[in-house]
Amino acid sequence: MPVHLITEPGDERIADYRALTDVELRTRWEPPHGLFIAEGELVLRRALRAGYPARSFLVDAKRVDQLADLDTGDAPVYAATPDVLREATGFHVHRGVLASFRRKPLPTAAEVLTTAGRVVILEDVNNHTNLGAIFRAVAGLGVDAVLLSPTCADPLYRRSVRVSMGEVFAVPYAKLEPWPTALAGVRAAGFTVLAMTPAPDAVPIQRLDPAQRSRAALLLGAEGAGLTGAAMAASDVRVVIPMRRGVDSLNVAAATAVACWELGRDDPL
Repeated sequence: MPVHLITEPGDERIADYRALTDVELRTRWEPPHGLFIAEGELVLRRALRAGYPARSFLVDAKRVDQLADLDTGDAPVYAATPDVLREATGFHVHRGVLASFRRKPLPTAAEVLTTAGRVVILEDVNNHTNLGAIFRAVAGLGVDAVLLSPTCADPLYRRSVRVSMGEVFAVPYAKLEPWPTALAGVRAAGFTVLAMTPAPDAVPIQRLDPAQRSRAALLLGAEGAGLTGAAMAASDVRVVIPMRRGVDSLNVAAATAVACWELGRDDPL
């Protein structure tokens, strides 16, 4: 595996990795250029297993051997000192391994729904940490796919990928648009749209009947704001996770995990 030494943070060969902490810049750069960044050896290996083509690898010069068993194909491997990595990326790359990958075409929402039994639908969830945690919960708790409103954050943004531990590569997802009228298509596909809300008159999630559970589309909104009135009106049932001690609600990622577990608690293991 040939390794190319990078000595200057401004080297154009590592332009994919520049200013990784600048969310606005990365959001403008990555999707239009059809790429995303994976951080950490575990995550980049999962991306490779999921069939994402590598553009390049960038590693701490002392960690090159970590990639020795990989088939990197025609993707170049660049190595640099920690100082050069920090100047180029904007942060201390303590995991020591980064990779740039090409994105794959997204399926349509209709294609995702065809093979799914339960799905999570997100409206305006634009916090990358929450989004990554939601994908990890979905992957681990038996939900088949995620549908995103057009204003949701990018699941392949570096922080989302890292927090999900690479599970964004394992869970099918698609954009659901136009929003929120496309929720009618979810219902037409045989799903019951369950709108999560802390409203006191909502149905406790453990009281849902078997039919509502079996083909559930769990709909959650952004942290704090919750679901819009239009999204709520397009749902079938308003559902609440009963809380104690005067706590209003859970963080959206935690609420997703609790709700996914509850919906699938009687599924065969």
